[in-house]
Amino acid sequence: MSHSHGEDDCCSEDHGSVGQSRLESYVFSCELSSKVPFYTFQGDEEDDLEHFLELRTVCLGEGAKEESNVVEVTAMNHQGKTISVPVANLHINCLPMVSLGEFELKAPVTIRLKSGTGPVTVSGLHLIASDNADSDLSSEEEDLDEEIIPIKPAKKKQKL
Repeated sequence: MSHSHGEDDCCSEDHGSVGQSRLESYVFSCELSSKVPFYTFQGDEEDDLEHFLELRTVCLGEGAKEESNVVEVTAMNHQGKTISVPVANLHINCLPMVSLGEFELKAPVTIRLKSGTGPVTVSGLHLIASDNADSDLSSEEEDLDEEIIPIKPAKKKQKL
């Protein structure tokens, strides 16, 4: 039994690697102002892809007035409810830029200039998580090859 259990462990490890997702990242940026006060990040609507927005910086742009510019993010919480949270309150004289670290949100996300006229640039990363289907096929083929090769010599040894 311990030998078959060991094989199960091997297989479960292989299935674990097959189930891993691949993460791609792209630069994201949007500018908010009184003319365009909000931006909605959706991502593509494909079943096997998950889109995330990782916000990094919120920065006042050239020509910003001496006023408070409050940037608010609207996204879903863990209960599936949409909530709005202020993430930055910028002022050209004392706080022209805020670093948010790695503030990751699942799409859809709306970024809004709640007060002030901007311009405010919000930047970060657009992350796409997908199942790695290409490597699934190649790893399954490799697994089959590895299983077939030891079986053939074993049969020959049994015949002798």
